[in-house]
Amino acid sequence: MAPFSWGDDFVRWQRMVTVACGITLVWLLGRLGTRLGGRRVGVAAAAIAAVAPTLWMNDGLVMSESVSMLLVACVLWFALDTVERDDRRSQVALGVALGLGALARSELVLLIPLVLLWLVIARRRRGDARVRSVLPVAMVAAAVLLPWVAFNLARFEKPVLLTTNDGTTWLGANCADSYRGATMGGWTVLCVVADPDYSPDEEPSVRSARQRSLAVHYVRDHLSDVPGVVLARVGRTLDLYGLRDLVHQDVGEERPRWAAWAGVVSFWLLAAAAVLGARLVRRRDRWLLLLPVLLVLCTTVLFYGGHRIRSSAEPTVVLLAAVAVAAGRGARGYRDQP
Repeated sequence: MAPFSWGDDFVRWQRMVTVACGITLVWLLGRLGTRLGGRRVGVAAAAIAAVAPTLWMNDGLVMSESVSMLLVACVLWFALDTVERDDRRSQVALGVALGLGALARSELVLLIPLVLLWLVIARRRRGDARVRSVLPVAMVAAAVLLPWVAFNLARFEKPVLLTTNDGTTWLGANCADSYRGATMGGWTVLCVVADPDYSPDEEPSVRSARQRSLAVHYVRDHLSDVPGVVLARVGRTLDLYGLRDLVHQDVGEERPRWAAWAGVVSFWLLAAAAVLGARLVRRRDRWLLLLPVLLVLCTTVLFYGGHRIRSSAEPTVVLLAAVAVAAGRGARGYRDQP
């Protein structure tokens, strides 16, 4: 967004960036669907992506979801390229997509080792034992991240790799208000506001480290509550728990209330279809598509449950649902190849 962040009315231009990312995501999911299962799947994927509230209601917000979801889709595309073509261009493109994804949303850094592991396994299944051929992907991803990481290490008092928001995130997800009641399993600003030592002049890395320490101590003091809280986190991410609070958070982030509720219902339908679709794609593609889901599950357990946390898995949900829809119309030629 940097080139569009100058002038007096820069927010409007930043919104145009997220809208452009959302439009591009529809096109790319259509292309991915075609690649996974043919033209029927591609048309179904593009149509679902165009109307799914869980995708389009983020596009008008100056937030990371539209950008990160597009980059997740790019990772899926270039990962398939890297396995099928095994050329340097595909490896570089995949590394760039992985690095940019981590810069867009910090938790996407976990996607780097997951994708590398998938590449190794996929190549071994094809009889290619050259594990070293995935090293260029890792090196390019690291090169993309390096300038930002180096900048952070140089400018903060305590070591910071990607962001100083981790302390605030952990504190808001591990406190009395997020361990019980309507916000159980979620994130609440009340816990951050209640920080007794908060000061606007406090150096950000110092504040993050202190808040992280407060969160860890709270977890240690309430270990017996953790299983229930983790279960609530997963339930919130799957829209099975705390719906009113989730919608309230969406509205607070400028999403229309009706769209938030429509997103809940559409996710139920798409998730059910995605479970069926996952059985129809070939094994290699299935595991690739499930990597963002595994990432979201890990992030949910470690931090909190919510729609923003789930956004990285939305492209997978759309693609697998499209496979199920297309299969229902007779497109079964791609089923369960090894």
